[in-house]
Formats: sequence, C-alpha cells, structure tokens
Amino acid sequence: MRGRKVVGGCAEGEALVTKDTISGWGGLNPLTGTITELRHELYGQSFKDKVLVFPGAKGSSGWSVSFHTARLAGAAPKAMIFNVVTTKVALGAVVTRAPAVTDLDQDPLTIIETGDWIKVDADNGIVEITKLANPS
Repeated sequence: MRGRKVVGGCAEGEALVTKDTISGWGGLNPLTGTITELRHELYGQSFKDKVLVFPGAKGSSGWSVSFHTARLAGAAPKAMIFNVVTTKVALGAVVTRAPAVTDLDQDPLTIIETGDWIKVDADNGIVEITKLANPS
C-alpha cells in the first residue's frame, strides 16, 4: 500500500488492529501501552512494540502527553498507520517518534489483521504486509 508520511523512518513488527478510535486521555495506560477504555475492542491489550493500525484519535488533547509518556516508558508502538489525521493523532505520532503513515490508497482496516507482519517505510509512504499464516 502507498500513503503519506506523517513521521519519517522505517520500522516493522506485528500488527495490532482496531476499528475503534483511541482516546489519548483516560483511554490508555501510557506506562504499559495498554488500552484501558472499558468498551474498546482492544481493552486490556498493549500496543507496545506493535504496529498500531487504527482509524484515528478521539477525545481531548491528551494524546501528546500520553504518547510521549509511552515513548519514555518504552511502551510506544513501533509504527502507526491511521486513516483520519487530526492535530491530536499527528502530535501523538510526532512525540512518539515512531514512523507513521496515513492517506493510504487502500483502507488498512480492511486489509491488515492483528498478527500480520507489517513493514512501514514512512519516508517513502510504503506499507508492506505479510499475512498471518492460517493455522492448518
């Protein structure tokens, strides 16, 4: 897939995908990268060392503080792929310093599944997907 760079760099790792937006203030534990919003589909899961694939941010401007804290705590995602750019998610991506892309030519939420191996080359706007092998 091809998209637009938000934060440059290259990273790869296992995908963690959600169709729910993420709240940067009160919706996660930045020390562990764990989603704490009770009704979120990723409740109890951590984005630490994952490629986080999500539609975008919701809530207040707590994204920058939460994601900066996650980076300092070693709990940030390796990379981010998202659909809707807002000042919240853009600033969160910048302070995380993880490669981030948006405006992809295909909807990442319909193509990428949790567990797929993802390589993000944000400098060139390229996302490569190695699908999770189906168990026999």
